[in-house]
Formats: sequence, structure tokens, C-alpha cells
Amino acid sequence: MAVRDAASLLVGLFVIFHTWGAWADVDVNMEDRVEVIMGETAQITCMFTSSEGIGGMMIQWSYVTRSGEKQRIFYQDSTMKVVERGTPFTERISVNGTGATGEVVLTISDVQLADEVEFVCYIRGLTDGSGEGRTKLKVFKTPDLPTIEHLQKEISVNEKDMVKIGTCEVKNGFPKPNITWYSNTTPLRSVPNVMKVVPRSTIESSGLFSVTSELNMKVVKEHKDDEFYCEVTYFVPGGTRMTETYRINITVFYPSTAVNAWVESPKGKIKEGDSIELHCVGNGNSPSSVISFKRLEDDKTWEQKVLLLPNVSRLDSGGYECTSLDTDTFESVSDNISIFVNYLDPAVVMPQENVIVAQGADLKATCNALSSLQTQTVWIKDGQEVSKGHTLMVEKATFDKAGTYMCVVTVPEIEGMETSGTLLLNVRGPPEILNRDNTEREESYETMVDLSCHVRGYPTPKVIWTTSDGKVLGTASEIVTEDGVKSEVSIKVTSDITAFCNASNEAGTDVLIFNIKAKGSGAIIAAIIICILLLAILGSVLFFLYKKGKICGRSGKQDLTKDKSSKDNIVVEMKSDNTEEAVLLGVNGEKQPAGDQSSEYLDVQK
Repeated sequence: MAVRDAASLLVGLFVIFHTWGAWADVDVNMEDRVEVIMGETAQITCMFTSSEGIGGMMIQWSYVTRSGEKQRIFYQDSTMKVVERGTPFTERISVNGTGATGEVVLTISDVQLADEVEFVCYIRGLTDGSGEGRTKLKVFKTPDLPTIEHLQKEISVNEKDMVKIGTCEVKNGFPKPNITWYSNTTPLRSVPNVMKVVPRSTIESSGLFSVTSELNMKVVKEHKDDEFYCEVTYFVPGGTRMTETYRINITVFYPSTAVNAWVESPKGKIKEGDSIELHCVGNGNSPSSVISFKRLEDDKTWEQKVLLLPNVSRLDSGGYECTSLDTDTFESVSDNISIFVNYLDPAVVMPQENVIVAQGADLKATCNALSSLQTQTVWIKDGQEVSKGHTLMVEKATFDKAGTYMCVVTVPEIEGMETSGTLLLNVRGPPEILNRDNTEREESYETMVDLSCHVRGYPTPKVIWTTSDGKVLGTASEIVTEDGVKSEVSIKVTSDITAFCNASNEAGTDVLIFNIKAKGSGAIIAAIIICILLLAILGSVLFFLYKKGKICGRSGKQDLTKDKSSKDNIVVEMKSDNTEEAVLLGVNGEKQPAGDQSSEYLDVQK
């Protein structure tokens, strides 16, 4: 029995060695693995040599099943090439080469995950020599882009347990991708009671992997500015690749451990009338934190982090306390700030209001304003600076020095901080008429002429307009000026006129004379000439008619057929105050004797 079993064993060994080429002189060379992306084409090369040469070789391709058995998928010899039917590769494989070159290539198209098996290339020579080689096909699938979910956006440091920050997921990868959490640039690993990363993986029905990772951690204040994201590492032929999710951050609530109060505006020194803006900020971030201001002088409180004090006065000066109170823990922190409101009182001018001085006299005036800071004072008259300092000296007063003086008090340290006061100086003296030119004038006949007279003096002078014969001219209009009065009158030019501007006050008088000469109008002269010509023509016509007898005497029956001498008896009586003798002239202009004159005069009277 033992001998029979031993013989059977020897026969079996002989068969095995014969079948697999244990005695073969065929050398087969193949890569350990070939890597390919799912859906692409894979090529597996089988190279071989033989001591008998490489002609007439039998080539067979097979793969190892999940159970470990070989399944032939291709056969080739010198007479045929056959692709086995009914295998997963039947429609997707091809073999290039006849073996004559010592190399054949198995090409697999549209590679799938199930193709990740070991492929066997078996070569047998013309004799009993044979050999085989094996290559594992590795299939890769690039996963979908990873996603990140923000599970909790607002977290308080007062939370006692770890809280969920977020979840990352990557789907449909092969081999299984890896997920790593990062905070900024630091990879996160599980730490007991501090941080926990929980990974999970799933094999889809397609055979691809989907992986999720959940981050849990105990949040502290230092996490307030952190950015969290996931890095996904996956395999590709020849190495690995990496992709990232977008960043997420969390709002961390934590109480303040300190507060800071300051004056936001105005910048620099504060003056009365300004609006003050006080700010108070704690170094915490908590919805349960309440910030308030309190004025220490009177404990007045404002529950706000920005305090606006409009139109402040010096009474608003003092200390202000800013407090941050956490209503969850009832812990509070405070900060104090002191403000000072600078002031400048209204200017006081001495002497006050109106001042009267005599011509030639001196005046001393002062201007002062109480201030919390150094001041500067200038005196201004008619827009020009006339003096610096608190004291104004007016020496030998004249009408030119009369008027309004303004003292302006400023604080150089604060722009716009100023006050002012005024002093009206009147100089007592007799009237003085200004602008004494343009008094000799020539104006057209029948035109209206405006005359003006500017008089200064104090008390304010009274102005009366008259003519050379003492007649008052019309109604004058007057404008009272700072140093006197301005009077105007309108007159009609009918002849040469002399007009007087008479100014007077209790201190004296002054007068200004206007001489106006009337000049004829060219149109009037032309009209007079035309009238004279018309009268001459009319006289000539009347004389002609008379000579022709067309003009009758009183009776209307005068005999016009008398001789020439009788015609000349018509006379005109001319008398003179210096003689009683009447002179009769004929119509022809001849002088008549006295006797003849009387008789012919009588004839005319008939």
C-alpha cells in the first residue's frame, strides 16, 4: 500500500513538472504590477527566452480567480489565436505579437475594479520545456471632490464637553482615500478630553470607497481665529495626490478679561461746544457681555459701548468708568478715562458800548476773556488789524480813527476756539464835509441833477440844502453812516443855479457850494430858428396881400383906386416917452411932415 502511494506521488510530481516546465529551459520575465486608472486601457507585457530558440512557441494567458484557480482567457500557437469565450475579459482583450520576437502584450480595455487580479503568462517550447510569469493589475479611481459641513458655528468656551466642529466626506475613490483635519497649517490628531477625530468608511455597491471624518474638540479662546479644513489623500498610478476642502471657521464666545476706553473724537484737546464720542471695548466676545459707561462725579450711567456727549461744557469734565459685565458668570472688568473740556468765556471790553472822545484826545481800552488755556488778542478795524494785545491805545483821536473796533481773542492750541467783543468810538467835533470835488458842473437845460454831500462829525450833523437866495431845495434823502450822514437832493435845471450843502451840529458848521451852469439844447435852438423863419414868411405873405388890396379896412369899403399919393397916406403913429412929438410913417417907410402927419393920421382913424 505504501509502495503504491509512493509511486502515485512520483507520477504526480512528474506530471506537474512536465506541465509547468520544471524541466524547461524557457525564461519568462514580467513586471510585478501594472497600475491603471479605472476606465482606461492596461497593457501587460510578457517577455521570454528559450535555449531552443523562440520559434513555434505555445502562449497561454490566464488570470487567478478569487478562489485561487486559473482561468484561461487566451491561447496561441503557430497555427491559431483563440480568445476564450464566457470570461469577464472576452470582449475587452487583445494580444499583440506571435512570440517570434520573444515578447507578447496583453491589452485590456475599459479596466474595471473587478479586473484587479493576477495575470499569468505561460510559454511552452517545441520540446517539453516551458515557463510562466505573473503580473498583478492594480486599478485606481480618483475620488469625487471632498465636501465639508459646518456643524456648529457659534461655540462658547464655557461648554464643558467637546463639541462637533464639522464633518468631511469624500466619495467614490479606490483604493480607500484618507482624510486629515487641519487647523490653519497644523494637522489634528485625537487627544483624550481635548480632541477626537472619528473616521468612517463605506464600500459602495460599485466597489468604490466613501470616507467621512468628524471633528470634535474642546474649544478655547485661542481657536477664535482658526480656520479648519480637510485634506484628502488618494492613490494614483505611481504615487499619491492630494486635494483640500474650503476653509471654515467658528465663532468663539469668551468673556472679557480686560476693557479699554478712549476718546474717539475729537482728536486732541476738547473745547466747549464739541461733541465727544467715547468708545469702550473688551477683549472678550460674548453675547452675554454688557458694556456701560458711568460718570464718576454723579454716577450717571449709560448702557452702551459708544457714548456720545453732544455740545459739551466745562461741567462735563471729569472721570468716566467703562465696565464690561458677563451676565452668565457675573464677572466684570473696568477701565477709567478722564476728559477735560477747555473753555473760553465771552470777551469783556472796557469801556463798554459807545465811547465819545473829543478830537485830539486819547483813549485806552482793554479786552479780556477768561480761558483754561493761553490766549492771543488782536484789535481789528475796517477789516484790518490795528493792534495786538489786550490793550488798545487810540492817540489824538480824529474822525478817521472813529468807528467800530473789534477785539478777537483766540486760543492757539485749539483751532476754531475764539471769542470777540466790539467798541464803538465816536469822536466829538464840528462837521467836516468829505469829497469836495465835482462842485463846478455844467448841465443841460430842463434836466434833473443829483447832488450829494457826505458829512462826518459828532453829534451827527444836520444837513440843509439851499439856493443863493436862501430858498430850501426840495426834500433831501439821508443815510446815517458810522461817522456822520450822507445827504442827497435832486433839482431841475431851468437856469444857472448855485446850491449850498449846509451842515451843522453843536460843535460847528461847514458848507459846500455847487455851481451849476445851464446849457441850451440843440433841439431848442433849432426850434427857435424855425419859428423865426415861419414868422418872417407869415409877415411877408401878409404884406403882399395888403399891397394887392386883399386886406380891407374897418368899413370894408375903402377905395383902393385912388392915386398913388393917397395910397401912401396910410400911416402908423409911433410915440416915445422922451418926446411928445408923434412920428408918422408911411407904409412905404417915408417920414411925413408934421402937418401932413396929422391930417393923414385923421384919415386913418376914419
